[in-house]
Amino acid sequence: MADRVVVLGLAGSGRAACRLAYERGFDVVGVDKKLDVPPIDGVRLELGSHRRETFERAQLIVVSPGVPATVPELVAARAAGVPVIGEIHFAARYLSQPICAITGTNGKSSTTFFTGQLLEAAGRRPFVGGNIGRALSEAAYAENAGKYDTLVVEVSSYQMEWPSGAFRPKVAVVMNLTPDHLARHGTMEAYGELKCRLFDPMTLGETAIVPADDPYLAGLAARHGLASRARFGALPGVVRDGALIAVELGPLQATFDLSSFAIPGEHNRDNAALAALLALVMGARPEAIQAALPGLRPLAHRMQIVAERGGVLWIDDSKATNVAATSTGLRGLPGRRGVLLLGGESKGDAFADLAPHLAPWKVVTFGGSGESIANELGSRGIMTWRAPWLADAVGLARQLAVEGDIVLLSPGCASFDEFRNFEHRGDSFAELSRVG
Repeated sequence: MADRVVVLGLAGSGRAACRLAYERGFDVVGVDKKLDVPPIDGVRLELGSHRRETFERAQLIVVSPGVPATVPELVAARAAGVPVIGEIHFAARYLSQPICAITGTNGKSSTTFFTGQLLEAAGRRPFVGGNIGRALSEAAYAENAGKYDTLVVEVSSYQMEWPSGAFRPKVAVVMNLTPDHLARHGTMEAYGELKCRLFDPMTLGETAIVPADDPYLAGLAARHGLASRARFGALPGVVRDGALIAVELGPLQATFDLSSFAIPGEHNRDNAALAALLALVMGARPEAIQAALPGLRPLAHRMQIVAERGGVLWIDDSKATNVAATSTGLRGLPGRRGVLLLGGESKGDAFADLAPHLAPWKVVTFGGSGESIANELGSRGIMTWRAPWLADAVGLARQLAVEGDIVLLSPGCASFDEFRNFEHRGDSFAELSRVG
């Protein structure tokens, strides 16, 4: 009789894990509290209330990242000796390709996307996924055998709650650490420790990268794994000085020119510099990296230019769902001015922290947290304009912007007061920017 695998959480990554487990010959049970889950070939579904016996009789439980570790049935199953792992760790059992893993609070999606493009330009066949786009389990489907020679994986803190040694990167980076997801993780230290678990299975033959300017994060990372250390922002590692990138990592040494790089934001130049280092460690030739850097494409909703009308540039940074990401976007546009749209559903961040960056900007607040953001900024002497919802904010921005301005949607908030997700918000902003 086949071993039973229980997959908890049947959104994208959970469904992918179910399919992979079924293809590998397991008896698969998919579990979700939602009742409207579509069927999955070969998988028995248990929907609604969880059954403790289902978990305790499993030989393995695979947990989707959206499911917290505190679910009582998971706790009971683990106490009964049932192994519990996350989806990326389950997928890694069936993958032998070298892994490039990228995490951090901000910038990880863009860096993952850039790294995949650089590797592809260098003649590699990368799978790009994980916390971005496609679940890692998809790379291990039978139909994809031999399709990929490299795995570029964005990793979230949620995905590291149930680790295993199977997910072992050749190179991994924790880009930065700012407050986020603390409602789930509790403290910054717990959040940071989860990020740094990425390094645990790595040895001296592999490379772990941390930022040079964050001693707290470097201290956390030092507790994890035996990989050789490199730095982002210092050598050995990678440094960006204006348009020039210098990489030095043992025998890997190269200089790259970003003078033709077209994506807005100094942080995106930093993301490209890090991607160049990662691609180099993964075996890409320096000349191939250099040739590809000017043509890198941005991810949608990450400092994406969506319109230019009447001398006004409209930029969609809807992915900026916390204040740290908005601050990064603003600092990445030195000397520019325009209209900044802030609002949505606040995560409790301190919007007053943005005050030093707002002098060149007219600020429009909107959405469920718009009034509280306006009040907080007002207490710091920042004048704001108030709009009920995003469409109203765009209308106000159109009136306030003059030739040479940027209208920047970098809301610093989640989108769930008005939209399904940040993608829906960004698409709506793009559509609104092109009319009227």
